[in-house]
Amino acid sequence: MRTFAAAHDARVSLTARPRHATELAVRALDEGVALIVAVGGDGTLNEIAAVVTGTPATLGLIPCGSGNGLGRHLGIHGTVARALSILLSGQPRLIDTGLADGHPFFTVAGLGFEAEIAARFNRLPRRGFFRYLTTSASAFHRYTPQSCRIEYDGKRTDFLPFTLAVGNSDQYGNGAYITPGARVDDSLLDLTAIPPVGLLNAVPLLARLFRGTLTCSSAVLNLRASRFVIERPAPGPLHTDGELHSAPARVEFEIRPASLRLIAPVVLKVR
Repeated sequence: MRTFAAAHDARVSLTARPRHATELAVRALDEGVALIVAVGGDGTLNEIAAVVTGTPATLGLIPCGSGNGLGRHLGIHGTVARALSILLSGQPRLIDTGLADGHPFFTVAGLGFEAEIAARFNRLPRRGFFRYLTTSASAFHRYTPQSCRIEYDGKRTDFLPFTLAVGNSDQYGNGAYITPGARVDDSLLDLTAIPPVGLLNAVPLLARLFRGTLTCSSAVLNLRASRFVIERPAPGPLHTDGELHSAPARVEFEIRPASLRLIAPVVLKVR
């Protein structure tokens, strides 16, 4: 990485603590840097993209986290060498970004079980896809779903979600398509609410998640709009790209169309 940076007159800055990536990105913008590259997972991407959004600067992405949802959605995944080559051969594209209770997100934000898992996962000293699965399994039997009201496009619907995700892109990462069909350039958000999970429907729902066919299940609520308002019985956790926040009972999700310039492959590889 340092060799590549030196060959292209770039500077490498390492993060030392949470939110440090945001500080470094702010400093780079103040210095007039035109291209800021995030090297890491969805959390690092979130910290940097939150600052770059709405500015003339361009974001580059070298995904090397446990999920890499946005990178996979855009076709920026595989080896570091491939991601570096995309920095050189790709082109800037304007993509949408989201806000969840005022917190920026670029891949997926959510409530319910997935927010509970984000809280547990972020406390782990070591992460990865296997650790995510084992953490989810250990929390599964202790979690109690809460009913909520969903408002969108002048409509209202009540639902009891095991988990509720609002996606700017189509997946969490690792090929888990929670909001299949979502695009980062359509000025819309996609909502997926999964009903309570038990012995009979757990395996079929998990299979649909990885096949990208959750939209084909009549038990799963799939909606698309530029804004959602979720009302739940009480305040609780909210995650944005896996980062945890405390949020009120009423949570608003909204889209910011074409608000982030990002280097992507010449042919945008979205599902």
